[in-house]
Amino acid sequence: MANSNSPFGLKPVRYLTGATYNGKATPYYIQSDYATALFIGDPVIKTGTANTAEVNVPGAGKFNIGTMPAINKATAGDAQRVTGAIVGFTALPTDLGKNYNPASTARVAWVADDPSLVFEIQADGAIPATSIGLNAVFIYTQSGSTTTGLSGVELDTTSDVPAADASNQMLILRAVNREDNDTTITRAKVEVLLINHTEAMGNTANGDGILGV
Repeated sequence: MANSNSPFGLKPVRYLTGATYNGKATPYYIQSDYATALFIGDPVIKTGTANTAEVNVPGAGKFNIGTMPAINKATAGDAQRVTGAIVGFTALPTDLGKNYNPASTARVAWVADDPSLVFEIQADGAIPATSIGLNAVFIYTQSGSTTTGLSGVELDTTSDVPAADASNQMLILRAVNREDNDTTITRAKVEVLLINHTEAMGNTANGDGILGV
Protein backbone atom coordinates (compact mmCIF):
# COMPACT_ATOMS: atom_id res chain seq x y z
CA MET A 1 0.00 0.00 0.00
CA ALA A 2 1.33 3.44 -0.94
CA ASN A 3 2.00 6.00 1.76
CA SER A 4 -0.41 8.92 1.72
CA ASN A 5 1.01 12.09 0.25
CA SER A 6 -0.17 14.36 3.05
CA PRO A 7 2.61 16.72 4.16
CA PHE A 8 2.13 18.44 7.51
CA GLY A 9 5.54 20.02 8.06
CA LEU A 10 7.15 19.48 11.45
CA LYS A 11 4.80 18.02 14.08
CA PRO A 12 6.19 17.91 17.64
CA VAL A 13 5.63 14.48 19.20
CA ARG A 14 7.95 14.05 22.18
CA TYR A 15 11.08 15.22 23.96
CA LEU A 16 14.41 13.42 23.87
CA THR A 17 13.72 12.30 27.44
CA GLY A 18 10.77 10.26 26.13
CA ALA A 19 8.15 12.58 27.61
CA THR A 20 5.19 13.35 25.34
CA TYR A 21 5.08 16.86 23.88
CA ASN A 22 3.14 19.00 26.34
CA GLY A 23 1.99 21.69 23.93
CA LYS A 24 4.26 24.42 25.23
CA ALA A 25 5.23 27.06 22.69
CA THR A 26 6.67 30.58 22.56
CA PRO A 27 5.04 33.59 20.88
CA TYR A 28 6.93 35.17 17.98
CA TYR A 29 5.98 38.10 15.78
CA ILE A 30 5.27 38.07 12.04
CA GLN A 31 5.90 41.49 10.49
CA SER A 32 3.26 43.02 8.21
CA ASP A 33 5.83 43.49 5.43
CA TYR A 34 6.80 39.80 5.33
CA ALA A 35 5.38 38.80 1.95
CA THR A 36 5.27 35.03 2.50
CA ALA A 37 2.36 32.97 3.85
CA LEU A 38 3.13 30.83 6.90
CA PHE A 39 1.51 27.54 7.89
CA ILE A 40 1.31 25.25 10.92
CA GLY A 41 4.35 22.99 10.77
CA ASP A 42 6.57 25.49 8.96
CA PRO A 43 10.13 25.66 10.28
CA VAL A 44 11.00 29.26 11.14
CA ILE A 45 14.04 31.38 11.98
CA LYS A 46 14.45 34.54 14.07
CA THR A 47 15.16 37.53 11.84
CA GLY A 48 17.04 39.81 14.22
CA THR A 49 14.08 42.21 14.32
CA ALA A 50 11.15 42.48 16.74
CA ASN A 51 7.68 43.94 17.21
CA THR A 52 7.55 47.69 16.55
CA ALA A 53 4.32 48.20 18.46
CA GLU A 54 2.92 46.89 21.74
CA VAL A 55 1.34 43.45 21.30
CA ASN A 56 -1.16 41.78 23.62
CA VAL A 57 -1.20 37.99 23.39
CA PRO A 58 -4.04 36.05 25.07
CA GLY A 59 -2.49 33.68 27.59
CA ALA A 60 0.94 35.31 27.41
CA GLY A 61 0.33 38.95 28.34
CA LYS A 62 1.60 42.26 26.98
CA PHE A 63 4.80 42.56 24.96
CA ASN A 64 6.37 46.00 24.86
CA ILE A 65 8.07 47.30 21.72
CA GLY A 66 11.14 45.25 20.84
CA THR A 67 10.41 42.36 23.22
CA MET A 68 8.94 39.79 20.80
CA PRO A 69 11.40 38.47 18.19
CA ALA A 70 10.15 38.37 14.61
CA ILE A 71 10.35 35.25 12.44
CA ASN A 72 10.49 34.25 8.79
CA LYS A 73 10.21 30.80 7.21
CA ALA A 74 13.52 28.99 7.59
CA THR A 75 15.53 28.60 4.39
CA ALA A 76 16.01 25.00 3.28
CA GLY A 77 19.55 23.78 2.88
CA ASP A 78 22.89 22.96 4.43
CA ALA A 79 24.06 25.33 7.22
CA GLN A 80 20.63 27.05 7.36
CA ARG A 81 19.55 27.50 10.97
CA VAL A 82 16.15 26.92 12.58
CA THR A 83 14.42 28.36 15.66
CA GLY A 84 11.51 25.91 15.78
CA ALA A 85 8.23 25.03 14.11
CA ILE A 86 4.89 26.85 14.10
CA VAL A 87 2.18 25.06 16.06
CA GLY A 88 -0.51 27.74 15.89
CA PHE A 89 -1.43 31.40 15.51
CA THR A 90 -3.35 33.96 17.51
CA ALA A 91 -6.79 34.80 16.14
CA LEU A 92 -6.89 37.09 13.12
CA PRO A 93 -9.51 39.78 13.86
CA THR A 94 -10.47 40.13 10.18
CA ASP A 95 -10.98 36.37 9.74
CA LEU A 96 -11.31 34.37 12.95
CA GLY A 97 -11.32 31.06 11.08
CA LYS A 98 -8.02 31.64 9.27
CA ASN A 99 -5.83 28.67 10.24
CA TYR A 100 -2.73 29.87 8.37
CA ASN A 101 -1.14 33.31 8.07
CA PRO A 102 -1.53 35.03 4.69
CA ALA A 103 1.39 36.93 3.20
CA SER A 104 1.96 40.49 4.44
CA THR A 105 -0.18 40.00 7.53
CA ALA A 106 1.01 41.03 11.00
CA ARG A 107 0.26 38.30 13.51
CA VAL A 108 1.65 36.29 16.41
CA ALA A 109 2.73 32.70 15.80
CA TRP A 110 3.18 30.09 18.52
CA VAL A 111 6.45 28.27 17.92
CA ALA A 112 7.67 25.00 19.45
CA ASP A 113 11.27 26.13 19.99
CA ASP A 114 12.66 23.71 22.59
CA PRO A 115 15.90 22.24 21.13
CA SER A 116 15.13 18.87 22.73
CA LEU A 117 11.85 18.39 20.85
CA VAL A 118 11.48 15.47 18.46
CA PHE A 119 9.32 16.11 15.39
CA GLU A 120 7.55 13.89 12.89
CA ILE A 121 7.96 14.86 9.23
CA GLN A 122 7.13 13.38 5.86
CA ALA A 123 10.03 12.66 3.50
CA ASP A 124 9.72 13.23 -0.24
CA GLY A 125 11.09 9.73 -0.82
CA ALA A 126 11.90 6.48 0.96
CA ILE A 127 13.99 6.31 4.14
CA PRO A 128 16.07 3.12 4.15
CA ALA A 129 17.39 1.78 7.43
CA THR A 130 20.84 3.07 6.44
CA SER A 131 19.52 6.65 6.61
CA ILE A 132 18.74 6.41 10.32
CA GLY A 133 21.32 8.46 12.18
CA LEU A 134 22.15 10.60 9.17
CA ASN A 135 21.44 14.30 8.67
CA ALA A 136 19.02 15.94 6.26
CA VAL A 137 17.57 19.26 5.12
CA PHE A 138 14.12 20.59 4.28
CA ILE A 139 12.56 20.80 0.83
CA TYR A 140 9.66 23.07 -0.18
CA THR A 141 8.38 21.46 -3.38
CA GLN A 142 4.85 21.21 -1.95
CA SER A 143 2.85 24.26 -0.92
CA GLY A 144 1.15 24.80 2.40
CA SER A 145 -2.60 24.14 2.41
CA THR A 146 -4.98 27.08 2.79
CA THR A 147 -7.69 24.53 3.63
CA THR A 148 -6.02 22.58 6.44
CA GLY A 149 -3.55 25.29 7.38
CA LEU A 150 -0.72 22.74 7.32
CA SER A 151 2.78 23.20 5.94
CA GLY A 152 4.03 21.51 2.79
CA VAL A 153 7.65 21.22 3.94
CA GLU A 154 9.22 17.76 3.74
CA LEU A 155 12.53 16.05 4.45
CA ASP A 156 14.68 16.11 1.31
CA THR A 157 15.83 12.72 0.01
CA THR A 158 16.26 13.69 -3.65
CA SER A 159 18.09 16.97 -4.27
CA ASP A 160 20.10 16.71 -1.02
CA VAL A 161 20.35 13.05 0.01
CA PRO A 162 20.69 12.36 3.77
CA ALA A 163 24.33 12.14 4.81
CA ALA A 164 26.63 12.49 7.80
CA ASP A 165 26.74 16.29 7.72
CA ALA A 166 26.51 18.09 11.06
CA SER A 167 25.68 21.43 9.42
CA ASN A 168 22.41 20.03 8.00
CA GLN A 169 19.09 20.96 9.62
CA MET A 170 17.85 17.63 10.99
CA LEU A 171 19.08 14.40 12.52
CA ILE A 172 16.99 11.39 11.43
CA LEU A 173 16.25 9.46 14.62
CA ARG A 174 13.95 6.63 13.53
CA ALA A 175 11.07 5.66 11.27
CA VAL A 176 7.57 6.25 12.58
CA ASN A 177 6.16 2.90 13.75
CA ARG A 178 2.68 2.97 12.28
CA GLU A 179 0.65 0.66 10.05
CA ASP A 180 0.24 3.33 7.37
CA ASN A 181 3.98 4.04 7.12
CA ASP A 182 6.16 2.06 4.72
CA THR A 183 9.67 3.51 4.83
CA THR A 184 10.78 1.55 1.75
CA ILE A 185 8.68 3.72 -0.57
CA THR A 186 8.13 7.41 -1.22
CA ARG A 187 6.50 9.72 1.39
CA ALA A 188 7.93 7.86 4.38
CA LYS A 189 7.37 9.42 7.81
CA VAL A 190 10.26 9.73 10.26
CA GLU A 191 11.13 11.30 13.60
CA VAL A 192 13.82 13.98 13.53
CA LEU A 193 15.67 16.37 15.81
CA LEU A 194 16.44 19.93 14.70
CA ILE A 195 20.19 20.22 15.11
CA ASN A 196 21.23 23.56 13.58
CA HIS A 197 19.12 25.25 16.25
CA THR A 198 19.23 28.91 17.31
CA GLU A 199 18.03 28.12 20.83
CA ALA A 200 20.54 25.38 21.67
CA MET A 201 22.43 25.95 24.92
CA GLY A 202 25.77 27.61 24.31
CA ASN A 203 24.81 28.54 20.76
CA THR A 204 26.28 31.55 18.98
CA ALA A 205 25.46 33.39 15.80
CA ASN A 206 27.95 31.38 13.77
CA GLY A 207 26.33 28.06 14.63
CA ASP A 208 28.46 26.85 17.54
CA GLY A 209 26.48 24.57 19.84
CA ILE A 210 24.79 22.49 17.14
CA LEU A 211 22.86 19.58 18.63
CA GLY A 212 22.93 15.94 17.64
CA VAL A 213 26.48 15.75 16.34
